[in-house]
Amino acid sequence: QVQLVESGGGLVQPGESLRLSCVASGSSQSIAYMYGVGWYRQAPGKERELVADITSGGTTMYPDSVKGRFTISRDFAKNEIYLQMNSLKPEDTAVYYCHAQNLRGVEYWGQGTQVTVSS
Repeated sequence: QVQLVESGGGLVQPGESLRLSCVASGSSQSIAYMYGVGWYRQAPGKERELVADITSGGTTMYPDSVKGRFTISRDFAKNEIYLQMNSLKPEDTAVYYCHAQNLRGVEYWGQGTQVTVSS
């Protein structure tokens, strides 16, 4: 079993930056052995959507809505996943979830952290 705990959310003004962190713990499964890890978000009244993903081989994927503004990274030594968010917009307001999937296809989710972008 893997537990994912996010942190770093908060209230910021448009154009500002935030860095989300996600710590993986609870078993011997390091994020280095995950098929992929990433971040999703869910705004009120909307479905959960992928924000950023990185595979075990280091390939990243971003939707057009955040490409060029968001960057996903990971630290194997700390077993942490990060999401650097720059030039934030009001439409980025959502609960952000950390996600991991192991090689057997089992998925893990964090509890979410709120990001609010408002002037």
